[in-house]
Amino acid sequence: MTAVTHQTQQDLAFVIAQGTLDGFNRHYRLFRETSRYAKSLFEAGQWTEIQRISRERIQFYDRRITETVEYLQRRFNTDALPDTIWQQVKLHYIGLLTNHKQPELAESFFNSVSCRILHRNYYHNDFLFVRPALSTEHIDSDPPTYRSYYPARDGLRATISRILRDFGLRNPFRDLNRDSRWLLRALRAHLGRPFVLEANHQIQVLSAPFFRNKGAYVIGKIVNGNREIPFAIPILRNGDGSLYLDTILLDSEHLAILFGFSRAYFMVDMEVPSGYVEFLRSLLPNKPAAEIYTVLGLQKHGKTLFYRDFLHHLKHSGDSFVTAPGIRGLVMLVFTLPSYPYVFKVIKDVISPPKDTTRQQVKDKYLLVKYHDRVGRMADTLEYAEVAFPKARFAEELLEDLRRLTPSVIEEEGDTLIVKHLYIERRMIPLNMYVDNASDDQLVHAVREYGDAIRQLAAANIFPGDMLFKNFGVTRFGRVVFYDYDEIAYMTDCNFRRMPEPRTPEDEIAAEPWYPVGADDIFPEEFAAFLLGDPRVRDAFLERHRELLDADYWTATQRRIAAGYVEDVFPYPETLRFRNRFPRRSMQIN
Repeated sequence: MTAVTHQTQQDLAFVIAQGTLDGFNRHYRLFRETSRYAKSLFEAGQWTEIQRISRERIQFYDRRITETVEYLQRRFNTDALPDTIWQQVKLHYIGLLTNHKQPELAESFFNSVSCRILHRNYYHNDFLFVRPALSTEHIDSDPPTYRSYYPARDGLRATISRILRDFGLRNPFRDLNRDSRWLLRALRAHLGRPFVLEANHQIQVLSAPFFRNKGAYVIGKIVNGNREIPFAIPILRNGDGSLYLDTILLDSEHLAILFGFSRAYFMVDMEVPSGYVEFLRSLLPNKPAAEIYTVLGLQKHGKTLFYRDFLHHLKHSGDSFVTAPGIRGLVMLVFTLPSYPYVFKVIKDVISPPKDTTRQQVKDKYLLVKYHDRVGRMADTLEYAEVAFPKARFAEELLEDLRRLTPSVIEEEGDTLIVKHLYIERRMIPLNMYVDNASDDQLVHAVREYGDAIRQLAAANIFPGDMLFKNFGVTRFGRVVFYDYDEIAYMTDCNFRRMPEPRTPEDEIAAEPWYPVGADDIFPEEFAAFLLGDPRVRDAFLERHRELLDADYWTATQRRIAAGYVEDVFPYPETLRFRNRFPRRSMQIN
């Protein structure tokens, strides 16, 4: 049967289990090495290199899955193994995880390997970890997941200095006394007075800094009696290599945005990731564990948890899947479950004109977004294959649309609808619908946010392509986020041009351009014609973002990108930055 037929089935199952775990262990070792490397890059100010390793790290998981599957297939002829062996493989794997530091991640890795080898008929708990088998509570970590500090004993300024020193950053702070004064002023304003210290007063800080883009973040909470105050402190780097504290985030909204679904994943060196997730959930109680694992770069386990949560929700709800509200797209069929805050996107079999793309090209665009820095302006997506839905939960109109528009992507097996490939995104209010129902103040805010989103995407080397309002959504925090990726392009691949002056009156009224237009040519002057038809929208846009209609703005942005300049895009309002929040005299050194 295999190269090891002399072994018992138990021995064979154990070797397969160990080979699978070896693949995971290699993956997580490389994952941690990359996170540690991010610290050195931050200290050196090598921002483009940080972006590069952030992209590469996302690919680690699939590479290790492929390596492990190829190893198992080559050594054991896995197609010929009986069901009893695969059940024993899972049992042995559970035994190997008894003292493991990342058992939940290893379970997801096992699922990924098994799904590559086994038919979907095996996708249940006898063969996969549909439910977790091991607890992640109280796993020992060295160093501990978080450190505790006692300001009542040591003094608050000394405590701040010790917290920062314990992170082991090589760079000196330019003026830590000044930064500490600003931090204490912000903290006192938030806590109010009098602030009475309780017996258990302490500051708990996660042991490893969080790195992303050009920032390092201290994440922790102040404990005082029954009160817990979460915080995040961004540490930034000056051009000369010295460091400074940029602000302290204390509001739950700002923390939720920092850990939001529209940003690049953090790089954090975690021996016991479940400990970090448990700590972060105490800071962000409304954020599911699936999203926290994802934002920590452990998106594959985030997908596992998301699917478990989804199955749980299906069992405890009774509403039907329906077509998502908004203008129907030409590329995707989008549906939702009203009681669940996500949308499900399936690529149509036939993509209608004027769209000129293919299924593979659309998938490539979504992959580009997954690997790219999303700067808080592009929604993260969860990509799934072979997803089983209860067919009875689909509205008949939606079911007919799926059969008509996506027949190659679905299979019907009795009471089950199998969707072979789909994307899942956080549900937002389409910007066009939001604007139609907005008050004057809401409209102005949304249009300004829309322009800010385009600017920040451009700075990150992304041109949205289709800039219509229907392709942007408004989050619960009022942020505008792009979510339709089939026409995005790198800024550096675009050719931004001014529209030539007409040569004759006939040129001026011609229905088609009288000048040659290349496939990559973009004329920003034309944006106003299809974006700013509503006078209220036009006024709000021109007040803040008029230069987006000028080709010079776009070509200047291209030059900065080509020169390797990485723009500052802060995951919090500029008004919160200490340098903007406090008077200039606060910069004087006492």
